[in-house]
Amino acid sequence: MKCLLLEGIQGKVFPGAVLLVRHRGYIRAHHAVGFTSGLPDAPPVQLQTNYDLASLTKPLATASAILLLVQDGLLDLGMSIDDLLQETKNSSLGRVLLKDILCHQSGLPAWRPFYQSFSPALPPNALSGQERAKAFLELILREGIEALSPPKSIYSDLGYMVLGFIVERITNQSLPDFCRCRIFGPLHASPLGFQGPNVSATLDSSIGGCAPTEHDPWRGRLLQGEVHDENAYALGGIAGHAGLFGTAEAVGQVTKAWLEGYKGTPGLLAPYLVKQFVAAQPGSSWALGWDTPSQPSSSGQWFSPESFGHLGFTGTSIWIDPTRDLEVIFLSNRVHPTRDNQAIKAFRPKLHDAIIQELGA
Repeated sequence: MKCLLLEGIQGKVFPGAVLLVRHRGYIRAHHAVGFTSGLPDAPPVQLQTNYDLASLTKPLATASAILLLVQDGLLDLGMSIDDLLQETKNSSLGRVLLKDILCHQSGLPAWRPFYQSFSPALPPNALSGQERAKAFLELILREGIEALSPPKSIYSDLGYMVLGFIVERITNQSLPDFCRCRIFGPLHASPLGFQGPNVSATLDSSIGGCAPTEHDPWRGRLLQGEVHDENAYALGGIAGHAGLFGTAEAVGQVTKAWLEGYKGTPGLLAPYLVKQFVAAQPGSSWALGWDTPSQPSSSGQWFSPESFGHLGFTGTSIWIDPTRDLEVIFLSNRVHPTRDNQAIKAFRPKLHDAIIQELGA
């Protein structure tokens, strides 16, 4: 496995990476390779290096939070959005069901450059989190909902922004506070959390540091320790679709909880809900907060149909195969120095195939 990671560095897929493989409850591989960046004097990647997890925020934070709120009886997957966000009444978004947003069947578009409505020169704490959320929700409500029959999946960051707003509205807590108190803290998943001007520090940069991502022309600087996703940055680093940072080991504490829930082990997440959340929806590979293997899949050829996982734009991924009792967490910053580097698309399935072969699984 480590040799393949080194090949990835030589092939300029990424400057460095961390891989964690847990099989049948035992760590089979935990490797750190390469450097945090391609800059002169860049430090080597360590097992404790923090990465911008990008869209891994969706399952690790947002979907986990929604599951807990369903478990608590505060939400129901059949609720419409206008039951949860008063501002959406009499809008097409208001008629969408909570479940449909979770599985990317809301009809919302994938992405919009909302961040362009905000000045990157504006001090990060100039607007409160509530003010930023209000402005973004107004922009989302201007978007049309595409009525699809039969339902069709359109992977949507906008939908997960809405889910983040719902968590905050229902709990009267910020998304980082809720996740820290109800998910990351109880699971001893540290360091794992959001980075923003109004967020309590969760990452100890003195240990493994934080791998930089891209030089962002909008912000005019190399991004390190601040979220790569521009919309998440405009939301103050707190968003339902992106914004989470952490180490592979910390991520593994959350994936372990999902796998244990799938296996029926009593714990943080109710097993009956875990099974519901990770099941692919009809006609789609998307589940509730998770993806499942399709052809071709970033999980390679051999992960079972029961597997579930997710990718992050910055070069991160999670794949969990409950049939094999296997978790694979891969963290890299493939967007350094540029997001135009697409070599990871061929690398990911090759990595997962090599892991299955090496484990004899």
